[in-house]
Amino acid sequence: MSDRHFDELATRFAEKIYGGAKGAIRLAVLQADLKEALPERPLRVLDIGAGLGHMSLWLAQRGHTVTLAEPAEPMLEGARQRFAEAGASATFIQAPWQELLGQLNQPYDLVLCHAVLEWLAEPHAILPVLHQLTAPGGWLSLAFYNKDALVYRNLLKGHFRKLRKASFAGEKQSLTPQRPLDPRELAAQLDGHWQVETQSGVRVFHDYMPVEFQAKAELSDLLEMELAHRRHPAFAGLGRYLHWVCRPI
Repeated sequence: MSDRHFDELATRFAEKIYGGAKGAIRLAVLQADLKEALPERPLRVLDIGAGLGHMSLWLAQRGHTVTLAEPAEPMLEGARQRFAEAGASATFIQAPWQELLGQLNQPYDLVLCHAVLEWLAEPHAILPVLHQLTAPGGWLSLAFYNKDALVYRNLLKGHFRKLRKASFAGEKQSLTPQRPLDPRELAAQLDGHWQVETQSGVRVFHDYMPVEFQAKAELSDLLEMELAHRRHPAFAGLGRYLHWVCRPI
């Protein structure tokens, strides 16, 4: 299995992830967490696997100096267009994570790694690179596809055969991540290298709602309730994604 890039699926990816409530909730949670964690001063930011640049643009508009690294040319071009339309500037690098240490000269105050690990053949291999790219005293914003939520979703659907086989990878051409992460295994990998300061669930209830209830709910209410419950001790771990803000040790 190799790392998955999104050349042929960039448009579909954009529409599916950011075209509705799922993408809005994701951005709202990530932004709320970073507003809380980061200082007011301008930071040097590196967004690894930046995709279409939604989070990078938000950070650039808040006065930070942003570098976007994305291996898929159509995704990076979409990010360039997004920045151009907003009148914002950034540095754009078309490269996979394996090439970044050779191209970048110094570590960053904030490194974003959102929805990347679950698309890698060996997700934990990127962790030492993230550590080298994050400056001492800096922050790592790590968001990943949560295996626990996927198991729970399959339990609710009665997909017991799939659970017995532990078959969680998406189809080759689907937008279901190929390798969901067990948060306990990831925490063990981070231990001794990172201090996880905050943990939030992204979409802790939305994706479990019956479709007819989703259709009736106002987006503003969904955002309010997701933000209010993103760190609830009973619900946070059910987030389809988990967002951890980490500091290097």
